[in-house]
Amino acid sequence: MTDLKTAILIFAHSAEQEAINKPFLHSQSVFQSLNDHTLQIVQQTQLPYFVVNETKQVGATFGARFTNAMQAVFDVGYDALIVIGNDTPHLTSSLIKTTKTKLEANKVVVGESHNGGFYLLGIKKTHFKAESFLELPWQCQQLSRKLSQLLQLDALDICLLKKLQDINGVDDIKKIVCFFKKVYRWLFHIFLKITFQKGICFKHFSLLKTKQLTSTSYNKGSPLFI
Repeated sequence: MTDLKTAILIFAHSAEQEAINKPFLHSQSVFQSLNDHTLQIVQQTQLPYFVVNETKQVGATFGARFTNAMQAVFDVGYDALIVIGNDTPHLTSSLIKTTKTKLEANKVVVGESHNGGFYLLGIKKTHFKAESFLELPWQCQQLSRKLSQLLQLDALDICLLKKLQDINGVDDIKKIVCFFKKVYRWLFHIFLKITFQKGICFKHFSLLKTKQLTSTSYNKGSPLFI
């Protein structure tokens, strides 16, 4: 097992920009909490990290911006990179540490999202091909499948983490509230503000006044950048 010089890349919008791109009730509060949570779990790993938000993007397309951000970190001397977004409440420092261990065992690590994207990518510099990444169908439901196919072409050993739910709109929040037992208490409280209205039973989501909510879905590997 090799001791790699590994960094974390947080590829995510500011809460203000997320609220513009994913407009729903309390969206800015949700993404501010998610940004804070993401930074907290990253710091718990004690790995060096870089935050690339909308003010630090380079490229005309999402794929170019994502790829360029990865290349920039590799260019400053890191051997391996763990890329995450800000919209996966159940991402933990333990999963990130597991990714580092798998990278040292010469694996590529992918954490798939339920919408067909991915919430985490762990990859070594020697396995990263910028030109191939640019060709991936970014922000589409086939993204994680196409990424796996790309990695398999080079006969790379892929480690898949458990699938997690990311948040692109109100429907995703409903899924987390309904089906996931563990979510951080302070974040769960915000989710309840969105899914509850006074006098409405929790189980009857169909009775919500939908005019107050905008359900927007972005299928992606990491947060959408415009």
